[in-house]
Amino acid sequence: MRSNNLIYGAVILFTANLINRILGFGYQYLIMHYIGSESFGLYYMVFPVYMTALVLTTAGIPLAISKMVSEKVSVGSYGDVQKIFRIALLILFVSGLFVSVILYIFSPVIVGLFLPDKRVFAVFRICIPAIFIVSVSSGFRGYFQGLQNMIPSALSQVCEQIIRVAVGFTLSLKLLPQGVEWAAAGLAAGMLCGEAAGFSVILLQYLLKRSERNNIRHFSHESAKSIIWNLVTISLPVTGGRLMSTGLSALDAVIIPKQLQAAGYSARSAASLFGQLGGTALTLLTFPSVFTFALATSLVPAISEAIGRKDYQLAQKRCSDAIRYTIILGLPCVITLYYYAQPLTQIFKSGEVANVLKVLAIGGIFAYLQQTTTGILQGLGKTFLPLFHSIISTLFRLPLLYYLTGVPVLGLLGSSFAYVFGFVCLAILNLLAVKRNLKMKFDLRSILLQPGSAGLGMILILNIFLRFTHHTAITNFTSMILGLTFYVAILLLNGGINTKEIGKIPLLNRIFH
Repeated sequence: MRSNNLIYGAVILFTANLINRILGFGYQYLIMHYIGSESFGLYYMVFPVYMTALVLTTAGIPLAISKMVSEKVSVGSYGDVQKIFRIALLILFVSGLFVSVILYIFSPVIVGLFLPDKRVFAVFRICIPAIFIVSVSSGFRGYFQGLQNMIPSALSQVCEQIIRVAVGFTLSLKLLPQGVEWAAAGLAAGMLCGEAAGFSVILLQYLLKRSERNNIRHFSHESAKSIIWNLVTISLPVTGGRLMSTGLSALDAVIIPKQLQAAGYSARSAASLFGQLGGTALTLLTFPSVFTFALATSLVPAISEAIGRKDYQLAQKRCSDAIRYTIILGLPCVITLYYYAQPLTQIFKSGEVANVLKVLAIGGIFAYLQQTTTGILQGLGKTFLPLFHSIISTLFRLPLLYYLTGVPVLGLLGSSFAYVFGFVCLAILNLLAVKRNLKMKFDLRSILLQPGSAGLGMILILNIFLRFTHHTAITNFTSMILGLTFYVAILLLNGGINTKEIGKIPLLNRIFH
């Protein structure tokens, strides 16, 4: 049963993430068509400050909880599990409350100094209580993930998104006649209500589980000082990595529009292209990461449990399987993004970035691998390595981004080449670190040859079909399904996947077992 924990947890989170992404796309469509881009722009302006506050508040503690809890469970120290959770939850409660109060008191100053439009003041203040709610809620999610029980987190996330969409759209639509800033406030209120609903769901599940264990007493053997020290040492590198990611997003938002103007674009064209890059090309590229995010989240407790039991063979198998699943699932996604870049970008009225999406798709598999391998390294306790690798890749990527974006014949294509270089660099560094720390050898046949041959078969079918048919919505959809069918068929024939593995997936288990 232990061997099924990784794929079971990943599938549960994947399902929740997929539902959330679909709801998110629908929400984005409703906002753009009925509320307007200006209201969404005002709402989105507060997010750099909001996300920075969240990173500082949670400080990587949820991941630390997940790792530490899974280690204690693996050796049966259930008293320590409860003590770790209580201490971490207290830290998150205090930090969330402190940051929220400070932001509320100084909100006029923050809006005046850091936000370009003063109309976002109400939006910002509405978002502040969500920081406290997310902080506390993240502690419960880390706890359940450490127990390798992904259902509470999945249910919480889905309920959160449903309430966010329902309340946000309804309120913003009703408030729109009073002004775009009030519509933006409605979107923020939807986000706050969604976070509150998600927290209520996961808290209820915790209380129900706790009532089942009331008659069982466990004693802790680890000191509070030791627990706090471990929480800090695990979470700090994660915090650094997330702060760096937030900072890089801000730098990209400065460099790319500026260099596009240097390449000859007007300020309005540069802003529009940058919006299409983030809102369309990168959004489409990261859509398949609903699986790699779920897999990375499941990997931390799964690998920590194996290491806690000193079962290094199981840890190696879980790492190898995770990398293989990432490639098997990621490859058809990037092929689809490459061949259908034009119709996909047209959905978002962003056909100008079709070629940009094609370039990004070439490096897409490395983007997915970097997420999976980061989860592996975090599960191994090497939380500082992804941060170190990110710094190295950034030192090369940023100058490349600055130079290539400013080349007139490249423009946004140059930006995409720089992004691909960053994906490749970080993924390779992470893979080498995984190989070194687990002393494992990668099975090139299962990781490269089997998925690669299936990918070539899919490309061949797509080329033949698309060459002799007209590009309509029906033919595009038909060729896509045909290509994916050939991909899966080749994998079944060459042993890349088998019915036993498919049978591990919940809901399909009865078919194959």
